[in-house]
Amino acid sequence: MSSVIIAEKPSVAKNIADALNIKNRKDGYFEGDSYIVTWAFGHLLQLLDSKDYDEKMAVWEMKNFPFIPKEFKYKVKSEQNNKDVVDSGALKQIELIKSLIASNCVESVISACDYDREGQIIGDIILDYLDVKKPVYRLLLNEWTEKEVLKGLKNLKSNEEMKSLKDAGISRQWADWTIGINLTSVATLKYKIGKGGPLNIGRVLLPTLKIIYDRDQEIKNFKPDIYYKLKADFEVDDKRNYEAFYYMNKEDKFKDNEKLKEDVKLMKKSVAYISDKKTENKKEYPSYLFNLSNLQGYVTSKYKNFTSDKVLKVAQDLYEKKYITYPRTSSFVLEESLVEKTKRVLNALCKNFKYKDQIKFIKSKRIFDNSKVESHSAIVPTYVIPKNLNKDEQIIYESIKNRFLMQFMPIAEHEETRIITKFKDENIKGEFITKGKIELVKGWKKIENIKTKEVMLPNIKLNEDSKLLSTKITKKSTNPPKYHNEKTLLRLMETCGKKVLGDSKENTDEIMNNILKGFSIGTPATRADTIKKLKTAGYITTNKKSLTCTEKGNRLVENFPIKELFDLEYTGKLEKTLSDIEKNKFKREEFLDFIYNFTKNSVEKIKKEKRILISKEDKDGHEIEVIGKCPDCNSDIIEGKMGYGCSNYVEGCKFTLWKNDKFLASFGIKLTKEMVEELLKNKRLKMVNVKSKKGNLFNAYFKYLKDENEQRYSWKLEFLK
Repeated sequence: MSSVIIAEKPSVAKNIADALNIKNRKDGYFEGDSYIVTWAFGHLLQLLDSKDYDEKMAVWEMKNFPFIPKEFKYKVKSEQNNKDVVDSGALKQIELIKSLIASNCVESVISACDYDREGQIIGDIILDYLDVKKPVYRLLLNEWTEKEVLKGLKNLKSNEEMKSLKDAGISRQWADWTIGINLTSVATLKYKIGKGGPLNIGRVLLPTLKIIYDRDQEIKNFKPDIYYKLKADFEVDDKRNYEAFYYMNKEDKFKDNEKLKEDVKLMKKSVAYISDKKTENKKEYPSYLFNLSNLQGYVTSKYKNFTSDKVLKVAQDLYEKKYITYPRTSSFVLEESLVEKTKRVLNALCKNFKYKDQIKFIKSKRIFDNSKVESHSAIVPTYVIPKNLNKDEQIIYESIKNRFLMQFMPIAEHEETRIITKFKDENIKGEFITKGKIELVKGWKKIENIKTKEVMLPNIKLNEDSKLLSTKITKKSTNPPKYHNEKTLLRLMETCGKKVLGDSKENTDEIMNNILKGFSIGTPATRADTIKKLKTAGYITTNKKSLTCTEKGNRLVENFPIKELFDLEYTGKLEKTLSDIEKNKFKREEFLDFIYNFTKNSVEKIKKEKRILISKEDKDGHEIEVIGKCPDCNSDIIEGKMGYGCSNYVEGCKFTLWKNDKFLASFGIKLTKEMVEELLKNKRLKMVNVKSKKGNLFNAYFKYLKDENEQRYSWKLEFLK
């Protein structure tokens, strides 16, 4: 009897077949004596479209929303470029999987999809769709090397034990479908004109957009503060010179320039001396192992041709080729059970390593700590040494390998000297501080040749007198914050908007705590795709590495009425709830009921709101020009093929100025865009040397006025002398 193993992708299926020494490859699967290994192509199935449930949903009409199916159903996925055509490859593969499982020689099924909530539902949805009655087991692996595959097959879990992971994945999928289908549809109907794409609304999309918007506004509204700094040059008796900066109450920025000048006058009359000198040896630890967000941030900030989406794709390829562990992780450390395995990997990587004599394996809490691992350990290399990597793969692999090796190199050390110079005049309250730094041990910095900026100080003794040579007061101003890039954006998505800077142990612990609590925007697997969708939707744009909102993105944040979707705290709580479902601390049904009610209320709120144009694009994605404001409803007037009309026509506003207006044509006048702009702005259009029907010339104001009784507009003339 055999078991059918379903892998997530063909490359993973081959890794499993290789580990089992199965050589017999057939069309869509590998066949061995005890195992038949087949695969999906990621998602073979997708949720039904709204029109699949009800024909009337084929055309978007406001009255048909909200729309929430009584029961969510699945179908074989559509072709990427044609949603109305079934993907023939996916259909063929699903039928093959069905026939393999139905075979009399097969007694059980093993789901070998990725060990996360998305991987869980890829397998489970297939099994549910095929209504599989045979026992189902789960192969849970962090890498696809031969040793791990064989070990995993000996330690299978019943798939029933993974129910909470499935519930979390299903909840995420159904929630995003419900919010996305309903709010994208009604928002597009309400706030969009033109032939551009729909106004994309999403649970993770909008709070991410809000982060970028907020930073843009900080920069736009930034008002610099002026401050002053005082630098001085000193000399001790035998021409030993050094420079120092003036501090008072641990602050070296001063608002009062005049007070600084007074202090300088006193300094020139007083005697300086070395009041304190401290020299310490300080240790510098390497940054923690990579999780996905940090890997994406590191690579995108260092290499021009990488986006976070590209980093994930390359890392996924390396994972499927058995060169690295599972990349979609939020953890910075490894599970403690991986100590011996890590030692073997280290030995394998060190064989041709330039600094192998300095490598020393250590079991440290900075590397191994169960309390800080969320589902998957940090990304590290496997014992399989890669060959023939392309340029992009080389960059990602070397980054991961180097970060791993750094953990076992000597700790970098430097000597830090701090000298304080004071004046004997007690009226001078501040002090001058000088800092020096000398590298003692390069340690782990050798791997990527990281330079330490050294500052050499002369040999100065405590209480030694010092002569003031010169002073310089510099006027400076505070700088605005920098625009977000993918690195800073990913960090804020990971911490749900909480500002955490640097890679120090303290800051990294704060990030870990947020992750472990489940508060975040999206998951490691989805964040890169979210940034990509924001670009595709036209909400943000890139300038070199900077991310900024487009006008369309600004209008969406400022005018879309469902403010909860921009709220980072609200989004974080939703993600936290999904995390709790995964841990069996919250019920799927309760979460989905909340999402359905939220969606219904949001749709009704949008219906009641005043129509404001957020998306106004032609078929080529260019912004449609607004000519003026409608005199009836104050909405935007835009140009159409036949005339200039109110963009609020969806809500029933009928204000229109026809290009070939018969009344104007009787005077030989054809309405232009510039004439409409003047008319809307001044409520009248001045025309000179107009020829009447009798051939006489006249000057007049043309007014387009509404007859309140007939509720229609007509032209009126006010003649000028």
